Amino acid sequence: MDARQFQATKSARAAVDAFMSLAAQAQEEHGWLPCTGTIGDKVDFCMEEPRDGEMPLDCVKRCSEAPDHWSRGVWGPAACVDGGPDPMKPGFRIFYFFGMAAS
Repeated sequence: MDARQFQATKSARAAVDAFMSLAAQAQEEHGWLPCTGTIGDKVDFCMEEPRDGEMPLDCVKRCSEAPDHWSRGVWGPAACVDGGPDPMKPGFRIFYFFGMAAS
């Protein structure tokens, strides 16, 4: 079994809404079978907090590249970083999801 790293971004009112939308979209595009290597294989997510002074995308990069970060677990949850308010959609936030999924 192989594993693939995935990243996905979504603007939504809440992280759970973004996750559900991205997972459904991935399942539509790649099927409902397990091991698609996408966020659609994940059943939940956990938030990751940027370090002091760290920008959200820098946090995603740091965690994605760390070989021992918990998001590298194929069967564990996806990781999510809150990117802050979406300047194009009042009341929405940008969420960055990433992790590993079996393929």
